[in-house]
Amino acid sequence: MNFRTVLTQGIIKENPTFRLVLGMCPTLAVTTSLENALGMGIAATFVLICSNMAISALRNVIPATVRIPAYIVVIAAFVTIVDLLMQAYAPALAASLGIFIPLIVVNCIILGRAEAFASKNPVLLSAADGIGMGAGFTLALAIIATLREFIGNGSVTLFGKIALTDIHSHSMVLVILPAGGFITLGLLLAGLNHLQAVAAHKKGQPLPAPLDFDCRHCTICKIK
Repeated sequence: MNFRTVLTQGIIKENPTFRLVLGMCPTLAVTTSLENALGMGIAATFVLICSNMAISALRNVIPATVRIPAYIVVIAAFVTIVDLLMQAYAPALAASLGIFIPLIVVNCIILGRAEAFASKNPVLLSAADGIGMGAGFTLALAIIATLREFIGNGSVTLFGKIALTDIHSHSMVLVILPAGGFITLGLLLAGLNHLQAVAAHKKGQPLPAPLDFDCRHCTICKIK
């Protein structure tokens, strides 16, 4: 497995949101606006990269019996850094995201990549995995948020400077409500699955089986 393969697989092939269906709590909660989605994506990407590198560097000295608590401590340290930086330099965004920044500590994407990848691979590849997964997560959040904000509010605003307002007057408030998050995500997943099925059919191949890195196959929950 080379650097480029690891870097790109998290964006499309193993996208944490659209392919692995991980991190659903922040995905559904913060995608009411593009600004919130990008803020969460950038924060999670920073934590992914830094925690992956740290855990990879320490993988040979962390006892297997306490690896999960050790991973959480490492992740929590970087989440604290992100939280403090955001409160200092982007207080409005920090207030908007609220509790979902501290909750990055228990985000299954972060902890899952630590357990499934960083603890088994060298630092450079772990950094590439963090970048790729973070980029894929941010891209997925941005797509969902853009659709929800566009349909729900009739506008798309980014940090108050880039704004497309009054695009249409037939806004659907439901889309920016919690139920709208489930509906939007479900439709996107259905569309992506359909495209994958069509592509496989054209090639004369069976529909690919679900990836084995999602929540159903997580080893963390099976620890006794």
